[in-house]
Amino acid sequence: MAQNTTSATASQASGPSKGSDASRGPVPDFEKLAPKRSYLNRRKRKDMFMRVLIVLAFVVALIPLISVLWTVISNGVMRLDGYFLSHNMKGIVGGSPAPGTTDEYGGILHAMIGTLEMTLLAMVISVPIGIFTAIYLVEYSSKGRLYHAISFFVDIMSGVPSIVAGLFSFSLFTIIMGKGTYNGLVGAVALSVLMIPTVVRSSEEMLKIVPQDLREASYALGVTKSRTITKIVLRTALSGIISGVLLAIARVIGETAPLLIAAGTIASTNMNPFGGRMMSLPVYIYNEYQQGSATCPVNAVNCVTGIRMERAWAASLVLIIIVFILNVIGRLVAKLFAVDTSDK
Repeated sequence: MAQNTTSATASQASGPSKGSDASRGPVPDFEKLAPKRSYLNRRKRKDMFMRVLIVLAFVVALIPLISVLWTVISNGVMRLDGYFLSHNMKGIVGGSPAPGTTDEYGGILHAMIGTLEMTLLAMVISVPIGIFTAIYLVEYSSKGRLYHAISFFVDIMSGVPSIVAGLFSFSLFTIIMGKGTYNGLVGAVALSVLMIPTVVRSSEEMLKIVPQDLREASYALGVTKSRTITKIVLRTALSGIISGVLLAIARVIGETAPLLIAAGTIASTNMNPFGGRMMSLPVYIYNEYQQGSATCPVNAVNCVTGIRMERAWAASLVLIIIVFILNVIGRLVAKLFAVDTSDK
């Protein structure tokens, strides 16, 4: 009897056998469920193949970019200097140097000023309209007829040819101010027509990805909807909105047709975007290219027949540099106002 009791006690002390504990249920055999070595090798081969494919696609995408940059830099750097950036084309005739100089052939100061002023005015017009429209579509609309109508017309505007935007702006100011109205404001309105759809769509997508929990937490604290949008929603999406604005700027800063129609051309510097014709870099590049080789008078000194193409390449390089600087500034601003997600 004592021996049986001792055996039972030992059995209880040793615990239940593997796979027989009723409270924990059966213990699975993980060795049988483990993937086979052939399956793991096959997955590794697929992973390596996709990695190589992605790297090759990246390299192929870089080829045209590097080719364009190298072509513009190699052809534009020879004419890019301080004189070229600080003077306009007033008094420049054919391939002859500027009056009073022997090796200076005009510059792009007037075109840079015109590009920056018209782009800034276009931002002032399009960014508030685009952001307010996106706020209505995401925060206030009830997905009704007005919502679908706005979305439809934004999609239509995003596909409008740039020259149509220029004709629209020119016609609008012709009706308001009379025939022959050419100035920087007309060009800025044409650019804003092209910018608004990009700003609306990019801002709308950024507002949509803001977590709904943030809004509900703000409402639970008694914060009004308008203050929630300005202090929380826009603050959270600010980095993405800035990126969308930069994308819109990159979309319009190189447009030629609308500015050729709306702002015209001029050889001198015009600082006033509300009065008189205004040159821009894309129009400057177009004019230099389409004029072809310069004419040189007989017995002309230091006359360069290919100066127009040299100026066109140098202006193209400056335009790329301006876009690059604007993107760097935008990235810094976006990083400055980005939401801090680090654990503290």
